[in-house]
Formats: sequence, structure tokens, C-alpha cells
Amino acid sequence: MTVETNEAPLERPSEPAGGILATVRRVRRFVAFKGFSSLTRRIVLLNLAGLCALVSGILYLSEFRSGLIDARIQSLLVQGEIIAAAIASSAQVETNAITLDPDRLLELQAGESYGPEDGFAPLEFPINPERVAPVLRRLVGPTRTRARIYDREGQLLLDSRSLYSRGEILRFDLPSPNEPKPGFLERAWLGLQLWFGRGDLPLYREMGPQAGKSYPEVASAALGTKASEVRVDERGQVVVSVAVPIQRFRAILGVLLLSTQSGEIDAAVKAERFVIVRVFLVAAAVMVLLSVLLAGTIADPVRKLAAAAERVRRRIKTRVEIPDFTARADEIGHLSGALRDMTSALYNRIEAIESFAADVAHELKNPLTSLRSAVETLPLAKTDSSRSRLLEVIQHDVKRLDRLISDISDASRLDAELQRQEAATVDLKQLLEMVVGLAQDVRKDDGVNVSLAFERAAGAPQDFNIAGHASRLGQVVDNLVSNARSFSPQGGSVRVICRRVKDGAEIVVDDDGPGIRPDALSRIFERFYTDRPHQGFGQNSGLGLSISRQIVEAHGGRIWAENRTVTDPDGTPHVTGARFIVRLPAG
Repeated sequence: MTVETNEAPLERPSEPAGGILATVRRVRRFVAFKGFSSLTRRIVLLNLAGLCALVSGILYLSEFRSGLIDARIQSLLVQGEIIAAAIASSAQVETNAITLDPDRLLELQAGESYGPEDGFAPLEFPINPERVAPVLRRLVGPTRTRARIYDREGQLLLDSRSLYSRGEILRFDLPSPNEPKPGFLERAWLGLQLWFGRGDLPLYREMGPQAGKSYPEVASAALGTKASEVRVDERGQVVVSVAVPIQRFRAILGVLLLSTQSGEIDAAVKAERFVIVRVFLVAAAVMVLLSVLLAGTIADPVRKLAAAAERVRRRIKTRVEIPDFTARADEIGHLSGALRDMTSALYNRIEAIESFAADVAHELKNPLTSLRSAVETLPLAKTDSSRSRLLEVIQHDVKRLDRLISDISDASRLDAELQRQEAATVDLKQLLEMVVGLAQDVRKDDGVNVSLAFERAAGAPQDFNIAGHASRLGQVVDNLVSNARSFSPQGGSVRVICRRVKDGAEIVVDDDGPGIRPDALSRIFERFYTDRPHQGFGQNSGLGLSISRQIVEAHGGRIWAENRTVTDPDGTPHVTGARFIVRLPAG
């Protein structure tokens, strides 16, 4: 018992572990399945390529850097004006700087005076570095901005880098003598950074203490005009500098040059680009997920349709159901419906061909059997009359075979011809007049009159034009007229009426024959079906009405038969003939 109780707790943790492993396996199969889908890969890669192009353009052509530089220039100008005003107010008058010209004093006349206001020896307001340094340290220190003061000649008076308080140790980091020189890759990387970051900006170089006017902004400020410059250092980092004149009573005492620390603006730009990259990663993850889901709604149905089409190709004898996606209102649903219709038409065509082949074999077998029997019996006939009857049977069967073969050949070529020929405009009025005229001229011995009439429904077009194949529509009318004449009695009539309606045309063929048996109304359009008790056996192939229906349906129309009836005075309906109706669309 102890062993059993100890083993039970060890088996329970395996269930969640198995569930996790199964989930992991399913996820791996899903990822592998999606990864091998060409359509999925294309959708994901194209979406990511568009997003990468957008982010690359933002990072490369971002206006954030130029806007930041402009804002920094404006802030330095404001800061420089404030500092320049403070420095100018700290300048003092040095009386020992007032000089007199002895020669000028000797030239004075009575009543004339000579002093500084005459402009010969203006008052000097020099910048005292000892008085200005504390002010400059307090104003510049918190801003991390480098400030330099030049006199009017461009000589450096003060540099914020060398300012230090009393008791403060000034420390400069000198390069180590053993420090290795940058290698090729490092130099290439620095050169690449400089090339990308510089653009059309000039290169910043540190000028000597005596060459302040080598800076264009300092030279402009020495003339009383504020100026700014944007440069890049050897590492491709932006350096913004602003020069402001130091004035007192419109006298220019010197120039204040403010410049940003190297890499200050680039650090802000990098931080902003890092935020863009983080947003890009999140957007890329979402896009990949949505692309996979989108590909699933496209690739999976297409894959199922392709697999079903492959099954149709391999199993042509049995019907294969194509997946039904017609509920989707998109191209996949349209493709599914088209494939379903195509396979249905294919199976129907195959079944029709098989049925047609079976019917042909059956119909050909009967005259062949009769012909073989007559041929085998002919040598055994002893009298001339017997041989004559056998020869008549042989001739009848040969004619029947010839008629069957001709009709079968016509029926088999019909679909191919209708598919190859382009539909054209057919004038039914002219076509019917020609067909009915030929029918009246060719067959006059049966005593049956054929008449033709045209009618138009209210609101219908004035013409009788439809889209179709004139020769095949003429064949339909000729078959119906010939069929009606064969059932009409001597002296009867066949009436052909063509009605023009809004959505097409209707052709009606009436006869005065005995009509159609009710049980045969649904069978008369079948292949090889014939119901002619008054004619001899084998006089008709039974393909005329079948071919007519095939032609009409190929034109998108309908054909059907019905009996014409009249009611006797006692209320009994009486059949007066058969009626065939052909309805054709306008096109």
C-alpha cells in the first residue's frame, strides 16, 4: 500500500506537462505550416517591406533634427543676448584709458575746448575678465553650453571650459601615450557616420585663441550683427554655435560665442529614433500577426480548393464535392462558386457523354442485329421473293444506319461548334421567312400549309433582333416545322408565330395533329425517343427534338411542348393539336 500511495502523486504532474507539450507541438506545426506557405510569406514580406520603407523614410528624412536645430539656435540667441547684456553692464570705465593729444592742444584757438566728446579719443569700456568670469560662470554653468568671449579684434578673452572657482582643481584628460590608434573598421565606421550626418554642413574645427574671426559668426558679430552656424565634428555630430555682439551705448566691446556640446542634438535625435524603432517593432509584430491571419483567410481556402480540384482530376468517375465558400462576399467566394459550377458542368457533361454513348450503342445495335440476321439468312433463301424481302430489309437497315450516323455526328459536333462560334445579331423575322419559305417550296406533296405571323407585345422593341447563331436557330425552326408537318393530316396547316417581348422573343409552332400523349410530354426531348405509330419502324432517329433542345439551351433559352385543347359544349376538353414553344433571351 505504501508503494501505491507514493506512485500516485508522481503520475499527476504528467497531465499538465503533456497538455503543454501537445500545445507546443500544435503551435510548432502551425508555424511550420504557415512558414512553408508561399502566399503567406509573400503577404508578410510585402507588408513588412512597406512598413520598413515607411520607417526608413521617417528615420532618414525626419524633420525632427532640423526642427531641433532651429529651436536650439533660437534658444542660444536668447541666451546669448541675456548673457551679452549682463557682460556689457559689468564693463567699467577706465579713466587712465582717456588720452590727450598734445599737438591737438597746441592747435586750439581761444574759446575752443578739447575733450572725449569730440571723437578723437573715445571713452573705452573694456571687458574685465575678472569681473565677467563670475557672471559667465553663473549664467552658463547650468546650461551645459560652451561660452567664449572675444574682443573686437577676435582674440579670446574667456572660455567657459577654463573657468574654475577659487580652490577648484582644473583637470584635463590627456590621451594615453599607449592608446592604440583606431583600426580600419573603426575609421570606416567614423567615416560612415560623418558622411550620413554631415550632408552639406561644414566641418567644425577648433580655432586658436588669436583667430576668433576665423569663425564666420564671430566676424559678423564683431560688426554688430547676430549670426549662427551649424557644423559637424569629425564624428559626424552636430555643433550649433551662435555669436552675439557685446554692446554698451552702441559701442561694440566684444563678441560672445555660444556653442552646444558635441553630440547633444544627436543624442536627442537618437532618443527620438529609438522611440520610432520601438513603435516600429510593435507595429511589425501586429502586422505580422494580422498578415498571418489575412493569409489564413486567403491561403487556406485556396489550398482547399486546389486539393479538391486535384481530387476531381484523379477521381473523374465519382463526384467530388468542392468546398463551398460562396457565403464569402469576396473573390474567394466567387472562385469557389465558379469551381463548383465548373465541376458540376464537367460531371454533367461526362454523364451526358456516357449516356449518349450508351444510347448510340443501343440504337446502332438494333439495325446492326437486323442487318446481320438478314445477311445471314440471305444465302438460305430459296425463292426470289424471299431474297427480295431480305434485300429490302438490308436496304432499310442501311438507310437507318446512315440516318442515325448522320444525326449522331451532328449532335456530337453541336456543342463544339456552338463554343467555337461567336454569337452575332440574328434577325428572327428574316430567318423565319427564309426557313418557312423553304419548307413550303420543298415539301408540297403532303398537302400541309405552313403560315408565318409576327406579333409584338406592348412596350417591346420594334425589331426582332436577338443574339445567337443563325444557322442553328434555323435548324431548330426547321426541325419543329418538319415534326409538325409529319403529324398534321392531309390538308392541315402548321402555324408559326413569332412574338417580340421585352426580354427576348418567343417562337410558337402549332399543328393540327393528334397531339402528344400526356405520358410522353416529358420524354419527347430525350435522345432516340420517337412515338410515331402511323410511321414504320426505324423511319425516324429520334434526335431532332433532342438536338433542338440542346441548341436552345446553348442560347440560354427554353423549349417545351404542350397540347392545344378546346372544350366541347358538354364541357369535355378535346385535343386539337400539339404546340411547341421556344423562348429565347434578348442576348
